[in-house]
Amino acid sequence: MENVILVVHLILAVCLIGIVLLQRSEGGGLGIGGGGGAATGRPAANPMTKVTWALAIAFIATSITLTIVAAADGAGSSVVDLVPEGEAGGDALLPPVPSGDSLLPPSAGDGPLVPPTPSE
Repeated sequence: MENVILVVHLILAVCLIGIVLLQRSEGGGLGIGGGGGAATGRPAANPMTKVTWALAIAFIATSITLTIVAAADGAGSSVVDLVPEGEAGGDALLPPVPSGDSLLPPSAGDGPLVPPTPSE
């Protein structure tokens, strides 16, 4: 069920991107800035704007549905439940820590590292 909703969600996302890119760049995307009419001087919503609104509402609905399904699937489990019983401390799962001496580059002496001076 979750996979079907996810596929529909991805299709809606691609369609929403496409429909927004097809609109004119006059600031009319999703009707932001006014609803049109005589007072605003903007034309009423055209079919492209209505399709954009429908896709946006469907996208939000599938987002909320996916959140609810994921919360229901993960309600009874935890990541801690995946750790085996004998290794509750977790030390057996970690790699050994290397000594700090082998991580440093070799130095020429005990003095501080300085850039070489240019030869004249």
